[in-house]
Amino acid sequence: MFDVRDLFQWERFITPSIIRVFYWLAVLVSAIAGLAGIVSALQLMQFSPIGGIIMAIVSIVGAFAAILAARIGAEFVLIMFRINEHLSALRNRAEM
Repeated sequence: MFDVRDLFQWERFITPSIIRVFYWLAVLVSAIAGLAGIVSALQLMQFSPIGGIIMAIVSIVGAFAAILAARIGAEFVLIMFRINEHLSALRNRAEM
């Protein structure tokens, strides 16, 4: 993880350490939103069965799409930091 002193020093990035927390929060929010959409779809089925089924399908697909987008975003951030580490290693090797 990270130490509190890392917040005040710039020798080490803290984002790679905490990106997983943000990813799991995004998964949780997406799952809750998907469940809320399904509950709304079940209520809509009383008045329009086809509309409720379509809304339930859209809610499930939307939740999975949001989880996938969160994963892609988290991986993108981690890849940028990994590229930075590799470029720093190349620069250090070239300076020798």
